[in-house]
Amino acid sequence: MFQPNGIIPAMITPFCSNQDLNESALRQLVTKLLAAGAHGLFCLGTNGEFFSLTFEEKVRVAEIIVDEVKGRVPVYVGVGQISTDETVRLARKMEDIGADALSVITPFFLTFTQKELSGHYRRIAEATSLPIVLYNIPARTGNHLKPATVAELAAIDNIVGIKDSSGSFDTILQYIEQSGPEFSVLAGTDSLILPTLMAGGKGAIAATANVFPEAVVSIYEHWKQGNYDQAENSQRVLRDLRNAFQLGTLPSVLKEAMNLIGFPAGPPRSPVSPITGTERAELVRIIDNYINNGLLHAESIS
Repeated sequence: MFQPNGIIPAMITPFCSNQDLNESALRQLVTKLLAAGAHGLFCLGTNGEFFSLTFEEKVRVAEIIVDEVKGRVPVYVGVGQISTDETVRLARKMEDIGADALSVITPFFLTFTQKELSGHYRRIAEATSLPIVLYNIPARTGNHLKPATVAELAAIDNIVGIKDSSGSFDTILQYIEQSGPEFSVLAGTDSLILPTLMAGGKGAIAATANVFPEAVVSIYEHWKQGNYDQAENSQRVLRDLRNAFQLGTLPSVLKEAMNLIGFPAGPPRSPVSPITGTERAELVRIIDNYINNGLLHAESIS
């Protein structure tokens, strides 16, 4: 059985200055994350700006990543849409491309009943042979997958885990308690990576790993070896960057942090704007502090 585990970076989607996909930078990002020891790669999620990409762009992103990874780690691809039929269409295309697993965010815009959410996931699971990771992020979607619903869905053979970005550790605990040991509960809130592992979770799908891949991977590796103090030290490294996310609209801060350390992340896609002024100055201060303390390396800060 496919069981998601470890640190799986939630990849950004690099753009050129005109907001077109930067294919070269995307390949560079794959190389960077694999070199840091990532246990899988997750694309077309919230920080990957799935909501502003066309069907064709999503397919191209997945094609590039699958080609670049060449089977070295599992590739998780986000396929969630508002409608079940459109989600199924994208899921089947990603299966044809060679994705290893699918991430399916809850439908959004409307508020759905738990029965409707369950039916949505059941139809998707029946339509693909790929493993499915549920994705709970109620602050963005307006829909929360309740623990009882997740436990019910966990009984389906190819629904293998959940990424929880609710920010609620209690929700994570309930998912772990009610879904059984074979079901992978993954932290989607980077401040909860170590607590999730200590509670019985299997890992994390982490946005900060775009900037700090080695540090985020080391949380898992130290935890696995029983070096809990070192794991906690690595967890603390993420705090200032994670707190800085509030300086702009997602994922503008994350992309600018990457630009500042010399990685060509490019701008976010409109209507999201790059951060400027005092917000950018604060981010520069944070990144500069990381560099001065030997926690990051950069070619230049501008």
